[in-house]
Amino acid sequence: MATFFSLIRRGNKSALAAAVVNTIIAIIKFVAYILTGNVAMFAEMMHTIGDAANQFFVYIGSALSKKAPTKRFPNGFGRLVNLVLLAAIIVVALLAYETIREGILHITHGPGEETTGLWIILTALGIGVVLEIGVFYKAMIEIAHETGLKSRGLTLVGQSFTHLGQAKPATRLVFMEDLVATLGGIIAIIAVLISHYTSFYQAEGIASILIGLMMFYVVYNVFIQNAAGALGEIDEVLTAKIGEILLRDEAVRDIEKLEVIKEGDHFHVETEIEVDPNLTIAQADDIKDRLELQIRILKGVTDVTISFDEDDKVQQYQSPSPPVE
Repeated sequence: MATFFSLIRRGNKSALAAAVVNTIIAIIKFVAYILTGNVAMFAEMMHTIGDAANQFFVYIGSALSKKAPTKRFPNGFGRLVNLVLLAAIIVVALLAYETIREGILHITHGPGEETTGLWIILTALGIGVVLEIGVFYKAMIEIAHETGLKSRGLTLVGQSFTHLGQAKPATRLVFMEDLVATLGGIIAIIAVLISHYTSFYQAEGIASILIGLMMFYVVYNVFIQNAAGALGEIDEVLTAKIGEILLRDEAVRDIEKLEVIKEGDHFHVETEIEVDPNLTIAQADDIKDRLELQIRILKGVTDVTISFDEDDKVQQYQSPSPPVE
C-alpha cells in the first residue's frame, strides 16, 4: 500500500488539477441544469463529467505507469497509461452519444419554450469557461516543461499547439479535452443567448450536437495516439538525436540497428553498432559505458541496450527525418 501511495504522488499533475477543477465545474453545472432544465447546460454538464472522470483515470494511470520493472514485466509499465487512456475514452464516447441524442431530441421536439433562469445558466457557464481556460493554460505550461519550451504568454499558446505531439500522452489528453471544453462553454453561452433573445429555440439543441461532435473528435484523436503507444511506437525525433550521439563517437564506424520504443512516458533504446574488429573486450566495454551514459541522460530514457558488430566497411545508417511539426 505504501508503494501504491508513493506511485500516486508521481502522477501527471496537469491531469490531477484538471480532474479537480472539472469536478467542481460539473457540480456547478449539475445544479444549474436541475434549476433550469436547459439542454445546452445538460450538454456541458455531461461533457464536464466525462472530462473529470477521464482525467482522474489519466492521473492514476500515469502514476501506475511509473512502477519499476518486475521479472514478469521486464520492460516496465510505461504502456499502462496508454491502456488506461483507451479505456477512459469509452466514457467520453458514451457521454458524447448521449449529448448528441439529447440535442437531436431538442431540435425535433418542436419550437420548445423560452429559456428560463438565464442568469443562472450564464453564471454557471461563465465560471466553467474561466476555470477551463486556467486549466488549459496549465496544460500549455506542462507541454512547455515536457518539450523544453522557454516561452510564456501568448507565444506559448501558439507553440503549445506546434509541440503538442511531443508531450506526454496524459498531457495531450488534458490539453485536447480542455480546448474542447473551453470552446464548448463559449458555444453553449452563444446558443443560450440566441434562444433567449430570438425565437430560434433550436439553437440550444444545435449547440448540444456540436459539443457532442467535438467530444467525439477527442475520442478519435486520443484513440489514434494511444493505440500506437500501446502497440509500441518508434519515436523518430529521439531516434535521430541518439543516432547523432552514436556517430559522433570516434569508435563508432556505423549503426547496424537503432530502435527507440516509446513506453508511455519512457523510452527503451536498443542499438547495434559497428566497431573496429581488433578492439579488446575492455575497450569495447569502455565504449559501451561511455555511450550508455550519454544516452541515459536524455529525458525519458530508462533502458539502454548496446551490442557490437565488426565494421563491414559499408556505411548503412541514415538518420531518420523527424516528423514535421
